[in-house]
Amino acid sequence: MVQALNPLDATSLLTTLGTAGVFLALFAETGLLVGFFLPGDSLLFTAGLLCATTRNGVHFSLPVVLVAAAAGALLGAQVGHLLGRRAGRSLVARSRNRHLANGVTRAEELLARYGHGKAIMLARFIPVVRTVLNPLAGIVGVPTSTFTLWQVTGGLVWTAGLVLGGYALGSSIPNVDHYLLPLVGLIVAISLLPLVLALLRPGRPDRSAATTARRHAA
Repeated sequence: MVQALNPLDATSLLTTLGTAGVFLALFAETGLLVGFFLPGDSLLFTAGLLCATTRNGVHFSLPVVLVAAAAGALLGAQVGHLLGRRAGRSLVARSRNRHLANGVTRAEELLARYGHGKAIMLARFIPVVRTVLNPLAGIVGVPTSTFTLWQVTGGLVWTAGLVLGGYALGSSIPNVDHYLLPLVGLIVAISLLPLVLALLRPGRPDRSAATTARRHAA
């Protein structure tokens, strides 16, 4: 019996769509505002785990997953930046979703506090923010060459880190897939902790960058 696809569940996405689900989900999450709800972190970790184990008859090739993850994340981010440059502030303003609105606020704070390069890299590890920062970077005029350099760097670290983390754990612990849900939650929480601490640390944001971001996203 074929199970219905649940886009909120990483295991459902992977068992239904296979490695194509990795590419499609990451492309949508990082390139299209409608993909903000997709489970990027847990999807990457679970895909890595399924390269070392078999769950419900599903087993993946590690090189294929790494390529699919990188391609989806990098192409998605580049498309998001292009849409921001072309569509402008109306792209973000059209959405009335409060999660996206909160993501825009946090993305603005990252750009103001850390500048373009570091903000683009950090956003990769923060759900929703990694969705809205790419078009926001296009809206506020981050040069394409600068954006590309940092989004590629951050995208490769994010995708490869979580996929290889899942693969390493699956290779070293027997029957680790039986504890998939708590493991995914733990890995995601650990990956976010340093960034949460960084955001809470007092800093001196670049006021001009903050003003520009707010003006264009309003």
